[in-house]
Amino acid sequence: MQRGDDVASRFRDLVPLGVDGLVDAALLDHRSTEAIRDDGSMAVVRGWDGQPGRGIKVHQIWVQDYAENSEALRQLVQHVERGELTPRVARTFPAEEAAAAHRQLERGGTRGRIVLEF
Repeated sequence: MQRGDDVASRFRDLVPLGVDGLVDAALLDHRSTEAIRDDGSMAVVRGWDGQPGRGIKVHQIWVQDYAENSEALRQLVQHVERGELTPRVARTFPAEEAAAAHRQLERGGTRGRIVLEF
């Protein structure tokens, strides 16, 4: 779904009672909470200390906590392989082109993740 200040209303257009939960990897924070039903959940992958209210639980997910957790990473791969998760990859770069990958991110407007291949 397109980012923006009205993202929650666009979710509610699709799911009028609100979604059970969402993952906020786009730093939408408070702008996305109205999309969530009362007592729902949200996972934030870059940190947010806001209080959405309405019984919504916020789960802080920190990449560094999972970088060496091979079991969690294996489970993530299984979800992708079963089609339960669809990662959005904007572009892949060979590791030796990491500087070009950073330049692309600095330009902004990238939708999806930049992946370095080792």
